[in-house]
Amino acid sequence: AAAGLSYVGAYVINTYKSYDNFLQDKYALLPAVIIVCVAVVMFIIGLIGCCATFRESRVGLGLFLAIILVIFIAEVSAFVLGFVYREKVKTDVQGTMRSVFEKYDGKNPESTVVDYLQEQLHCCGVKNYSDWTTTQWFNSTGNNSVPQSCCQQEAKNCTGHLDQPQEL
Repeated sequence: AAAGLSYVGAYVINTYKSYDNFLQDKYALLPAVIIVCVAVVMFIIGLIGCCATFRESRVGLGLFLAIILVIFIAEVSAFVLGFVYREKVKTDVQGTMRSVFEKYDGKNPESTVVDYLQEQLHCCGVKNYSDWTTTQWFNSTGNNSVPQSCCQQEAKNCTGHLDQPQEL
């Protein structure tokens, strides 16, 4: 379990590098760091449990049980807090995404991140392609289209024009 949690935490931290422009909150990586710390603690607790079992120590096994109960309570609390605050996180991320989309000009680093995000997640805009109609980039180009990164991979001749939404 500790190895699995370590992998998940490291994966989230590594993936964060691709999306850090969208998550400007300084605590965005905190859950991943907590997961890695929990993995280390679980490894240590597992060693305590193994040693207590091999020595057949009632005190060691009682300590192991108490630690496992505390961890279970902490996990349930984290689940409840995640459930309660999911809408706040969703709203914050959408607001940050909208501000990054506003900075899109096709050349700056934010533009590269937006293009990468849309290509990787097979999406267009924050909610859909119509989100692009309110951006400065859309108004400045004047060609009634969205970035090429909005095009479906299967669409061969996609130009990003809004009159062809089936290709977006």
